[in-house]
Amino acid sequence: MSFELFATRKPVVGVIHVGALPGTPAASLNVEGLTELAVREAALYRDGGVDGLMVENMHDVPYLRGAVGPEVVAAMAVLARAVKSEAGLPVGVQILAGANVEALAVAHAAGLDYVRVEAYAFAHVADEGLIQSSAAELLRFRRKIGAERVRVWADVKKKHSAHAITSDVSLGETCAAVEFMRGDAVIVSGSATGEAPRAADVREAKGHCRIPVVLGSGVTPENVSEFYDAADGFIVGSYFKEQGLWSNTVEPARVRRLVEAVRDLGGKRHSVSGASEPAGTNFK
Repeated sequence: MSFELFATRKPVVGVIHVGALPGTPAASLNVEGLTELAVREAALYRDGGVDGLMVENMHDVPYLRGAVGPEVVAAMAVLARAVKSEAGLPVGVQILAGANVEALAVAHAAGLDYVRVEAYAFAHVADEGLIQSSAAELLRFRRKIGAERVRVWADVKKKHSAHAITSDVSLGETCAAVEFMRGDAVIVSGSATGEAPRAADVREAKGHCRIPVVLGSGVTPENVSEFYDAADGFIVGSYFKEQGLWSNTVEPARVRRLVEAVRDLGGKRHSVSGASEPAGTNFK
């Protein structure tokens, strides 16, 4: 099954870093309180003009490796469904660290559109330990629960991780492996949260696969022009927050500034080429 996911050609996806979930070390709010905060940010993002949202449990640090408990799955499903209802936009979810099956279950239950996953193709070493490839288990689980409509966006050479064990496999080859293993998009990021990837890495990714290439960190109004031609979309978290810090709340002026920068680039590119802006993109 395929579908046109976004209404714009180069979608901007805003990240909602939900508060620490029940049972995690920094937890202080109940699910109702967490949902209220997430819905408030969803409205700010929607009104600022983003094309989609990503819900992520980044405040749950330190993260469990490769799986989370039912309390996290239940809370994320409630939160994500409320965000989807409020925003009326495509919404995805990521559950750290590498809890990809759980994220897919949340997406299916909450009516979401995509998941961001770690270690889809090839393993890497994160600060939680060795994260193994998940593609085979994940896609079989997706088929088992009837969640084929949920798209899988896979990080390649993921940030905050060591990739020495795959040092002989290039970023481009990793992207090709994600496509071969039936991933729906690849995500290229810098080495840490808020750090931009190298423009050469984005071009390499684009040159090795036919599925969308999404930037996963470090995008700002000042640097987005470096990536615009090669990238198919932009996931933005840190820049959209007050003072550019991921743990702060969404700042509406920052949202509008970056969204306008992306739209302006699109208008300039199509004015030069003489082409009209297509409806939708290749996110299917």
